[in-house]
Amino acid sequence: MASVDGCRDDPGGTRNYPMKRQGSSKDISERTLLKMAQWNRLCNLPAVYRQQLDELYDKDVLPMEVRHYLAGWIEEQEWKRAAQDYDLAMVLYQVLLGNLDIQHSRFVHNVAFLQRHNIRRYKQNFQMYEDDPCVLASNILWYLEKEKEILQNADLTDQVHVLQIEQEAMEISSQQDLERKLIGLQNEVQCIKHAMSCLEEQQDEFDFKYQTFKMEVVTDEAVKNEQNKIFQVLINRLNECRKGVLVDLRKHLDKTEELINLLVKKELVEWQRRQQRACIGAPVSVCLEQLEKWFTRVAVCLFQVRDFLDKLDELVGKVSYANDPIKIKKPALQQKTDKLLHDLLKSSFVVESQPSMPQGKGALVLRTNVQFSVKTRLLVKFPELNHSMTVKVFMDREVPQIKGYRRFNVLGTVTKALNMVESQNGGMVADFRHLTLKEQKSSGGKGSSDASSLPVVIISNSSQQQSAWASILWFNMISQDTKDVMFFTNCPAATWPQFAEMLSWQFLAAAKRGLTEDQQQMIARKLFGIKQDYDNCNVAWSKFSKENSPDTFWVWFDGILVMVKTFLEDLWREGHIMGFVSKGKEKLLLKKKQSGTFLLRFSESVIGGITFSWVETSLNGEPDVKTVQPFTKVDLMQIPLVEIIRNFQILEAGNIPVNPLVYLYPNTSKEEAFAKYYSEESGDKSPYIKYIKTKLVFVSKENTLEAVSPMSSDVAQGEGLEPITGLCGEVVGQDEDCPFVCSSVETFPHAPMLCDSTLCPDEDFPMCLSGTDPFLYDDSLTVDSVLPELSGFQEFISSPTQTCGSTF
Repeated sequence: MASVDGCRDDPGGTRNYPMKRQGSSKDISERTLLKMAQWNRLCNLPAVYRQQLDELYDKDVLPMEVRHYLAGWIEEQEWKRAAQDYDLAMVLYQVLLGNLDIQHSRFVHNVAFLQRHNIRRYKQNFQMYEDDPCVLASNILWYLEKEKEILQNADLTDQVHVLQIEQEAMEISSQQDLERKLIGLQNEVQCIKHAMSCLEEQQDEFDFKYQTFKMEVVTDEAVKNEQNKIFQVLINRLNECRKGVLVDLRKHLDKTEELINLLVKKELVEWQRRQQRACIGAPVSVCLEQLEKWFTRVAVCLFQVRDFLDKLDELVGKVSYANDPIKIKKPALQQKTDKLLHDLLKSSFVVESQPSMPQGKGALVLRTNVQFSVKTRLLVKFPELNHSMTVKVFMDREVPQIKGYRRFNVLGTVTKALNMVESQNGGMVADFRHLTLKEQKSSGGKGSSDASSLPVVIISNSSQQQSAWASILWFNMISQDTKDVMFFTNCPAATWPQFAEMLSWQFLAAAKRGLTEDQQQMIARKLFGIKQDYDNCNVAWSKFSKENSPDTFWVWFDGILVMVKTFLEDLWREGHIMGFVSKGKEKLLLKKKQSGTFLLRFSESVIGGITFSWVETSLNGEPDVKTVQPFTKVDLMQIPLVEIIRNFQILEAGNIPVNPLVYLYPNTSKEEAFAKYYSEESGDKSPYIKYIKTKLVFVSKENTLEAVSPMSSDVAQGEGLEPITGLCGEVVGQDEDCPFVCSSVETFPHAPMLCDSTLCPDEDFPMCLSGTDPFLYDDSLTVDSVLPELSGFQEFISSPTQTCGSTF
C-alpha cells in the first residue's frame, strides 16, 4: 500500500506526491497535470485527512499508486456515464491498461524495480474487469466521490476553524484589554504606595521641625514671624501632597469600579451563561481559574486601598489643621472602597457545580429523599480566609403568594466552611455532596442568601425525570435571566437555530457526536414543512413538551437519546446511523444505490425504536425499498443491533437463507462497518442463537405459508404492519414473545413527528405550530454565605395542575 507522505518517487518503494511531474508526450501531458486539482489538494491536506486517504486506499480495488500516477487522466473521464454505458466503460478500461503499460515502461527506464513489479501486478488485477468494465467504472467513481467527501470535510473544518479563530480573537482581545487594565490598576497601587511614603516623610519632617520650634523659647517677634512663614510653606506643601494622594485614590477607585463592572457584568455573566448552556449539554468551558485570578487581583488592590485609608487616619491623628482635605474627603473614599469591596465579594460567591443527583438524567433535576450535591466557590482567593467563612445551603425563604406553592427543607450537612482542601487548585470552595430534600409542611423564617443555583426541578418519582428535564432544557436554552420567576406563565418560543443547537447538544453529551446539518434539516422539515430557510421559524413550548401527550416531540426525541446512549453509542459516534431521515428521503437515497444497500434510521412512530431499510431489485427490474419493524430496547437488551444486522435473513424460494443487508449506505461493506463489533462466536455457537433462530429469519411469499410480514414496502404511516406485495414473513418456531407476529390490522401508534402522514405518504407533512401551555414551578435552592447580604431569589412558580414536581 502506498503512503501519502513524501515529495518524489523513490526506488526503495516510498510513494511521494509532487505538485508537478515531467514526462514525454506519451505520458501525462502538462494540460492533464493542470487538471489534477483534486488529487493535489488531497495530497496537501493536513495529516489527519491524509490518514483518511490512506485508509480509503487500503485495498487493491483501485491502488493508490495507480490513482497517483494516472491522477490527471482519471479525473478527466466520465466515470458516472461509463458505469451505465458498457461501450464507454470498455474504452476507458482499455485506455487504463494502456496507461499502465506506459507507466511500466517509464519505470524500466528509471530502473525502479519495485514500481515495475507493482504496476505489472495492478494491471493483472484490472484484467478481471474485462467482462464487466462497468463495475470498474463504478468502483473508480465511488473512490472519487469518497475523495470529495474528505475534501468537503477538510473545507468545513477550515471554515469552522476560521470562525473559531475570529471568535477566539475577539475573546483574546477582550481578555488582553482586561489584563492591561488590571496591570494598570496594580501599577497605580504601587504609585499610590510611593506617594503615601512621600507624604508620611513630608509630614514627619514638618512635625519634627514644628515640635522642635515649640520647645524653643523665642522672644524675638521678627524671628517668630519668620519661623511661622517657614512652617506655613511646609504646611501648604503638606496640604497639597495630601490633596494629591486623595485625588489619586479617587481616580484609582473610579478605575476599580469600571473594572469590577467589566468583571461582574460581562465576564461573570458570560461564564454564567456558559454554565447554563453546559448544563444542557453545550461543549463549552466553565473553568473558573481565570476569573478567580482576576477577582483576586482586584480584591488585593481594594484591600491595599483600605490600608492606605487607615494610614491617612493615622497621619491625621498626628497632624491636622483647619480645612484638612483628609477629614473632608476621606469618609466618601472609605464608603466607596467598602462598597466596591462588598460588591466584589458578593459577586465572587458563585455556584461552581449546579445541583445534581449521581444517577439523574442531568443537572438541575432533583428528587425528594434522593441525595444530591452542589459545589460553591469564592472567586476571591485569600489563604488567610481558609476555614474562616461558612456557607449554608437552604431553599428559597421568600415564599411567593401563589396557590399550590410547595416548600422544601434541605437535609444533611448543610453548613460547611470555605476551604482550600476540597479544591484541586487551592480555591476557596465548599463542596456539599450528601444533601437531600424533604417537603416542608410548616413555614419557616426569612433570611438572606449570597448565591442562588440555576432553577431546578424537584420531582418525587423517577418517572417524572423526562418531563422535568424538558423544562430544564427549555428554560436554559432561552432564558438569560435566571431570576425570571414568571418564565413559564408566558413561555417564549425558541428560534429554530436555538432549538436545533440544543437538540444537537443532547446527542453530543450522550454519545460524543452531535447532529449533522442534514439530520437537523430533516427534523426542521417535519416541524415546519419544506422551506428554503428555517432560521426565522419558531418552536413553541407546547409543541416541544405538551402536544400529542403522552407521545410529545420530547418524549419521542428523548426515547431515541436513551436508546443511543444505552445500546448504540459506538455506532452513532462513528456515523454509521443516519438516524433522522424521512421515509421519502430514505427511498430517494436507497433507490439510487446498488441492491443490498441499507441504512439505519430512527423510527418516527415507535418511541425509542430503530429500524433499517434496504433496496433490492424487484421481479420487474425496478428498485424496491423494504423496511423492517423497528427494534426497541426489548430487542436490544437481548441482542446487539450489529448482531441483528449480521444474522438477519430472509428465506427465499427453495428455503435458501439470504441476508439482504450487504452495503451500509452509501457504499460501505457491512463487514467493514460492523465486523469489529461482532461477537467472537457465530452460527450455532453464537450467544444470541436463541434470539436469532426465533426472531431473525423470515420467509418469502413464494412459500405457501400464510403470514403477515414484519417488513413493509413503501408504508405511508411510520412502519405500519400492512400486507405487502413481494414479501411476507413468519417466525421460524413459535414464540409468543416475538415482536414480529402481529395482526394484519395492527398498526403502530401515530407518529409524534407527523401531523397526518397518511394524507401524503411520500412527502414530509408539516406539523402545526400554535398555542402555548404554561409549565410553572416553585422554589429555589440558595447558598448562604457569611460574607455580604444578598436578595433576589431564583424560583419558578407552580401551576396548580402540574404534578410532576417543583423547581428551584
